[in-house]
Amino acid sequence: MAFEPPQRLVRALGETPDSAQNADWLGQLPRLAEEALARRGVRAQRVQAPGGRSSLVLLVHYADGTPAALKLAPPRARPDRELAALAHWGGFGSVRVLDTRHHGEDGALLLERLHPEVSLRSLPQAKALLEACGTLRRLWVAPPAGHPFETVTQRTAREAEVLRKAPPEVAALASAALAVREELTALPGEELLLHGNFRQGKVLAGERAPWLTVGPDPMVGERAYDLARLVRDRLEDQVASSAGAAGARRRVNKLADSLEVDRERLRGWTLFRAVESGNRALAAGRRREAELLLEFAAWL
Repeated sequence: MAFEPPQRLVRALGETPDSAQNADWLGQLPRLAEEALARRGVRAQRVQAPGGRSSLVLLVHYADGTPAALKLAPPRARPDRELAALAHWGGFGSVRVLDTRHHGEDGALLLERLHPEVSLRSLPQAKALLEACGTLRRLWVAPPAGHPFETVTQRTAREAEVLRKAPPEVAALASAALAVREELTALPGEELLLHGNFRQGKVLAGERAPWLTVGPDPMVGERAYDLARLVRDRLEDQVASSAGAAGARRRVNKLADSLEVDRERLRGWTLFRAVESGNRALAAGRRREAELLLEFAAWL
């Protein structure tokens, strides 16, 4: 199958610290895709576009016409961890894995076909948040024994090291984010399996269930960390509204109460994750995105 990886994927992989390794993977992608298709006995229809920032998704079908999706990700994305999380959820609140025989050793996952063009972002904001909370409730379960997942403390420790080197324009917010992280990780907390990258765009319409999540970056930790990314969904709309800081605080409180999460812990993780994302966007040259994230963080 001859194809070009979506430019969104090419750009995103080029912005990471291991861009050389990603470039090598992109160069091998046509061969890797052909081998993964043959190994699983499915045929490609087309590349899903614009696609994601960290993987390629091919819409495929079995010989009998049954639709599916084949996802290929570079080694740095740890597709083995994604497979472990999806297998543990077993399709309850998440996309279902159709083939576990190959255990993601080739960086490919064969998944049920959802409707990639219809995510929670297609719903009005209040309805989208309600459905998002219902999906999260299904995902927050005890992790499997001997799991391969990082903890929130481990993941954010690496991110904190980068934040300590933030440029002067981010320094004050970085200092506040680092302080709140120290406080949040000081004592042992919940140890639940988390999506790790949950937001409205990661919840797609399905056939066997109205809404199913995709694309986890799984880890183990407290619910407030997982919920924090959802707080800033549709960020441009939030920044453009007249509600400002008061609106951001109201959303934190509403989401925390909806899922019985501590309000201050959710506010703290929302602050840390917004500053970390803003600093990363600034380093990658995405200044507009960085400015929005840092403005939002300042409200908290």
